[in-house]
Amino acid sequence: MAKKGNRVQVILECTEHKESGKPGTSRYITTKNRKNTPDRLEIKKYNAILKRNTVHKEIK
Repeated sequence: MAKKGNRVQVILECTEHKESGKPGTSRYITTKNRKNTPDRLEIKKYNAILKRNTVHKEIK
């Protein structure tokens, strides 16, 4: 029987991109430990379309 791990893949999406009105989306895929961080992740990442660092939040 396979044991289910605590590490899960999550998708991070830019919060400022929607308000800018520019086409496209800025998304990153990363992993997190479900036990250590049960809340949604918020990380500053680079948005290539806006050409600056913005806050990316976990979706789904």
